[in-house]
Amino acid sequence: MADGVTVAVTDHAVERFRQRVGSRQGGFDVRPEIAGRVSSAWAAGRVTSEPPPGAAQDAVRGSVYVRDLVDRGVIFVCRHDRASRELLVVTLWEDERYGTPRVDRRFTDALKQDDHALVDPGRRWRERRDRE
Repeated sequence: MADGVTVAVTDHAVERFRQRVGSRQGGFDVRPEIAGRVSSAWAAGRVTSEPPPGAAQDAVRGSVYVRDLVDRGVIFVCRHDRASRELLVVTLWEDERYGTPRVDRRFTDALKQDDHALVDPGRRWRERRDRE
């Protein structure tokens, strides 16, 4: 697994990172920061196919887990296409053994009410389809 990979990041992973971890670089778009962190951790061999404790077993099939080098409690949940050497960061997981999340749950729950992607998951897809 130590070969280089191309890293892509989903919108969900970006939002989860913003809500639960926060940017250290202060950029508006955290996508490059996530891709850089995952790429560095991948190169360092901090990859496993073993899910973190508490992960739902039906959601872990086919996933790889990349533990961050900067924040050891952050685990990026990814899909790995071995043939094309691509890694898609789907979401992130916070390992409770390193402490509580930096952003309190009441704030993240309040954000869910305003997040149209969570309220209506197919909305973005339908809007894109209808424009074409």
